[in-house]
Amino acid sequence: MTATEHALEIARTAARAAVGKLAKDPVAFDVSDRLAITDIFLIVTASNERQVGAVVDAVEEALLKEGVKAVRREGDRENRWVLLDFLDAVVHVQHAEERALYALERLWKDCPRLDLGPLEEPVAE
Repeated sequence: MTATEHALEIARTAARAAVGKLAKDPVAFDVSDRLAITDIFLIVTASNERQVGAVVDAVEEALLKEGVKAVRREGDRENRWVLLDFLDAVVHVQHAEERALYALERLWKDCPRLDLGPLEEPVAE
C-alpha cells in the first residue's frame, strides 16, 4: 500500500507553509506499509521555540484553508517537538536539538522518502 494522493497533498501544503516560516530540512516518509494510523510522516526543523510555534500555526492555517483540520496537537506547551495529526499525514515540527537527538529519519529510513516538489514560492522578476 502507498500513501494516498490526499495525504501527499496534506504533506506538500504543510511543508510549503513550514518553509514559508523558515523551517529547515523538510522530509516526508511514506509510512503506510508500516503503520495503520497514517500514511505520511513529515518532519521539519525550527531553530527555536518561538519558531516552532510559528511553524505550527502556519501549517494549521494553511491546511484549514484547504478544509483539513488537525485532529490532535501535542507538545505545544514546550514548543520543542509539536506533533500535528491530520489523520492521513502527521507533521512533526521539531526544535533542531530534538531533531538531532531523536533522529526520526534514522528510525524511518526503511520507508520510502517522498518528493515534496517545489516548496518556495517563485520570485516574480
